[in-house]
Amino acid sequence: MTYENITYEVEAPLAVITVNRPKRLNALNAQTVAELIAAATRAAEDGAVRVLILTGAGDRAFVAGADITEMSEMTPLQALRFAEAGHRLGELLEAMEKPVIAAINGYALGGGCEVAMACDFALASEKATIGQPEVNLGIIPGFGGTQRMLRRVPIGMARELVYSGRSLSAEEALRVGLVNAIYPADELLPKAKELGKLIAGKGPLAVARCKRLMTAGLGLPLGAANELERQTFAALFASADQKEGMRAFLEKRSPSFQGR
Repeated sequence: MTYENITYEVEAPLAVITVNRPKRLNALNAQTVAELIAAATRAAEDGAVRVLILTGAGDRAFVAGADITEMSEMTPLQALRFAEAGHRLGELLEAMEKPVIAAINGYALGGGCEVAMACDFALASEKATIGQPEVNLGIIPGFGGTQRMLRRVPIGMARELVYSGRSLSAEEALRVGLVNAIYPADELLPKAKELGKLIAGKGPLAVARCKRLMTAGLGLPLGAANELERQTFAALFASADQKEGMRAFLEKRSPSFQGR
């Protein structure tokens, strides 16, 4: 499969998707969103991939937002279709059972911030700038930003960022919880890969179930979410990975998980 606006590389057990439009600061047009959906689906279905990393080409932008040149000419119906595609991408990243790490190497604005928030968590370079500036254009976030921001940071901060269009530095984003860590620009992707490999070495069924539970639990009352946890905890005792993990612990060796 070939792509025009992204690259897709597998370094098993990792896959790395890079938005590759550096002359446009990796802005998202309809084709780029479609390619991201295709590549993320590919990673989700590849048994050799256990963790997906998303980043941007060059040293200036992760994704600087939607492509304003394309968006400025949209009709309401075209805007709806564009938003629907962006939501499909976000929902795919959240629903796939493999963890997704955003490596934010520069501007992550508008759609870029929304894509990053659809990932399980984000790491940032010291050059990162993150925000939802859509109100500056007379529109609102269209790829899930109004809702995911509420689930990422305290509600007052979420409202301030969306209402004002103000962007955050990497340090501010770390302070409010939009990113987990900050690294020098040349260390960001190696650090993301290092963390990805650490996660990939754990029981893949267990990691997948943790992601599913933590995503689903956000929309459930605590009691119902805890019941899902109890049932999932018990079900994993029928897996080969549980037997291998506990046997390896008792035998003082590293486990060899098979995802079964």
